[in-house]
Amino acid sequence: MKTTHRILVFISLLSSQLFIAQTLIDSTQIKKEYTNIKDALNEPEKVYRLNLSNQDVKIKSEEWLKFTNLEYLNLSNDHLKSIPNEITLLKNLKTLDLSGNDFTMLPTDLWKLSNLQELYLNNDKNLDLKTNIYILGQLPKLKELHLEDDNLKSLPDNIKKLKHLESLYLNHNRFKEIPKQVRGLDHLQYLDLNDNQIKPLSPVDVLNFGFKIHL
Repeated sequence: MKTTHRILVFISLLSSQLFIAQTLIDSTQIKKEYTNIKDALNEPEKVYRLNLSNQDVKIKSEEWLKFTNLEYLNLSNDHLKSIPNEITLLKNLKTLDLSGNDFTMLPTDLWKLSNLQELYLNNDKNLDLKTNIYILGQLPKLKELHLEDDNLKSLPDNIKKLKHLESLYLNHNRFKEIPKQVRGLDHLQYLDLNDNQIKPLSPVDVLNFGFKIHL
């Protein structure tokens, strides 16, 4: 009986160690960032983070579908005049960086990114924010939106459609006062308005907004 018990204990310990080892491998794989599309396409199922910033991106439509586990995608500063509609099929995508490009419209099917939580649209000076709010408002899990350095001096009234937004970054723009439209964002917890033309507010005025403001 003692021998059997020892064997069972050994098997249990071995299984635990194997599980821990596999968890560490999975964690390492998720943190690895691919920066070359050829390398990424060689093992697309292992790609969790794909950084193609500052490149001339040329990816065939069907190749996007291979990245079934992709969680982070960076297409910043790629001079894109339009966003590939195929990225809307990346079901596990959580973070999308489209900053520093030349497009005016987002894909109308962007809502299909049902797990997208963080979106970077900073330094996209051609972006028609008012028109695109309807598209952004359909993202069910969007919590963080970056609109830094977009030459903004006001916000459209329909920004209240971003019902789940918790953090909004408007720094490095042209605001002269805190945009009143942010009061319509019921779940907003943090607003960044650093490096605008806004006069300092008293602590009481800041508290009246009900969320943290960085000026």
